[in-house]
Amino acid sequence: MPNIKSAMAFDYGLRWIGCAIGQTITGSASALPALRAKDGIPRWEEIEALLKEWRPDVVVVGLPLNMDGSESEMCQRARKFGNRLHGRFGVRVEFSDERLSSFEARGQILEQEASQDFKAQGVDSLSACVILESWFREHSA
Repeated sequence: MPNIKSAMAFDYGLRWIGCAIGQTITGSASALPALRAKDGIPRWEEIEALLKEWRPDVVVVGLPLNMDGSESEMCQRARKFGNRLHGRFGVRVEFSDERLSSFEARGQILEQEASQDFKAQGVDSLSACVILESWFREHSA
């Protein structure tokens, strides 16, 4: 991953968009507060503020592929979101398979908190962490 030091990930959803920031040196990610969306449309000024604050070298958007690897309607919407990020802000955007990220994030919350209140525990942003850390592993080889 030459020239990439930091990356931001988004777990796109219709009501919430999970966010995470991470570094290639450690290959780890930290959750940022999830952003509200209305029917999949984010508040672009909030995304712009995040991009200005963190200045990532690349933005990774999770693709919710079907378990057989085919694209779902949500996958198409996530691609559109990523393309808009690139078009509006000129950031480099990559996509990453996120099929099991929400499942893994829920498991982590259950392990740590013994709670099933996933929204209160930030499952969307934790999913973005899982997406980003998976992307780091895929691109470190």
